Amino acid sequence: MASSEDPIVRALQDYTTCDVSDALCKLGYPNGGFLSGLTMWSPLRQEGSTKIIGPAYIAKYAPLDDPAPKHPTHYIDQVPKGAVLFVSCPPKIPNAVYGGLMSTRAQALGAAGSIIDGRFRDVQEQRELAYPVFARDVGTAPPAELLKVVAVNVPVKLQTDEQDMQIRPGDYLIADINGVVVLPVELVEEALPLMQKQVEADTRMAAEIKKGMSFAEASKKFRS
Repeated sequence: MASSEDPIVRALQDYTTCDVSDALCKLGYPNGGFLSGLTMWSPLRQEGSTKIIGPAYIAKYAPLDDPAPKHPTHYIDQVPKGAVLFVSCPPKIPNAVYGGLMSTRAQALGAAGSIIDGRFRDVQEQRELAYPVFARDVGTAPPAELLKVVAVNVPVKLQTDEQDMQIRPGDYLIADINGVVVLPVELVEEALPLMQKQVEADTRMAAEIKKGMSFAEASKKFRS
């Protein structure tokens, strides 16, 4: 879990990614901030109570023939404490862009976890670290024959044709067994009260439904 020194992280710890998405939908944010295709691989595969929350720290990969120069230093050595590392990889790349040593360093620096918009490798090593990794898929080969890191802490697009979603440095990333959500930093103050209100309403709804009330009636009573 991310550093509890951040009051926003502390406030978000009470909520699931679904709660965050519900609030963002009410604010008109596309897809409730959901980032499709990214799921939990470590410490377990889509199992358990792992949840990561923190401001995004971003590394952007591009093909070797991209005109942008290779980033002069290794992004992993500058991961801020409490951050969620987001690694952006071009689509349809068979090689992994993230491995066990990256998690070893990120964990040592106090990162909350890593989200890989592409493939990662060293699954067993990641799990032995008990370090949270969310990703699109796995791979075995390293990235150097195809890709280079061209930028750190710049806005990136989610690498999918399903959505047009952007992740920016400092936006809050929340990931759990339900998936990954981006919470734009400028919407945090509006979204948090909506999360609280929704969770309280749903808790009351669940209690009444268990007693026999219909969903429609409970929804009208507690959500309207």
